[in-house]
Amino acid sequence: MKGIYAMKKSNSDNESVRKRGSEKGTFIIKIDHSQNGTYQGQLIWAEGNKSKRFRSALEMIRMMDDIMKKGQEQQGEGWKSSIS
Repeated sequence: MKGIYAMKKSNSDNESVRKRGSEKGTFIIKIDHSQNGTYQGQLIWAEGNKSKRFRSALEMIRMMDDIMKKGQEQQGEGWKSSIS
């Protein structure tokens, strides 16, 4: 299932999210293909204008979580500039 999907991660009423603050982030997900029951593709962090490839849906979610936790301080360490 190839395609481009946009996803906005925002705070909710979940207590764990409220403890971290009111972080919000916009991500664009480009799915290249599906293999071994999961997706592979590219995750683009819109606010930081950076991108990174992922090999599984779980890895993609962890990348999103990491950038929301520490992305503002580290500016997406290990991410490439997403001018494409």
